[in-house]
Amino acid sequence: MEFIDIAKSRYTTKKYDPSKKVSDSDIQKLKEILQLSPSSINSQPWKFTIVGNQELKEKLAEASYFNAPKLIEGSHVVVFSAIDDVEKFEKDINDYLPEGAVGYFNNFLKPQGEEKIKNWFSDQVYLSIGYFLSAVGSMGIDSTPMEGIEQDKYKEILGLEGYQPLVAVMIGYRDAEDGNQPSKNPKSRLNLKEVVEVI
Repeated sequence: MEFIDIAKSRYTTKKYDPSKKVSDSDIQKLKEILQLSPSSINSQPWKFTIVGNQELKEKLAEASYFNAPKLIEGSHVVVFSAIDDVEKFEKDINDYLPEGAVGYFNNFLKPQGEEKIKNWFSDQVYLSIGYFLSAVGSMGIDSTPMEGIEQDKYKEILGLEGYQPLVAVMIGYRDAEDGNQPSKNPKSRLNLKEVVEVI
């Protein structure tokens, strides 16, 4: 399948079929895909937590506002977190980044202060989310990106010391009656000429 076809067919799933689960082999592939996520200067300031345990998903559902049914019905939830300890990040990058990348961080980002650095961490996590959504779409797995979560409660439930949850992505397989799928509710996007310009 060409990527344009994946882009046209993937959508934000609103209702999942609880009888269908993502296979262990596909979860393993997704673990590797997440590990290979792109980031600026290969910084990788993140942690990805894949939750398939139903009891734990239901605890997270209680901290997920209107997204709660998706966590109960869907197969797995993937929690995308940014590192929350700038000092640890600064120390660790000396072990896995080349000198030029460390220099970029120290000379251009660090002088801007902790708030700017943490915003930059979040930007990298959002890059990985877009990459992940495309990947699951290519595997025929449905997904729902969810910013509507209580981040601090997620952190507590998952014991994410040193990391701040930002977004959760539900994965699984759509309920045949899900009214948000493109066959029932065609995609709505701004006009191509308004958003894309070739110069």
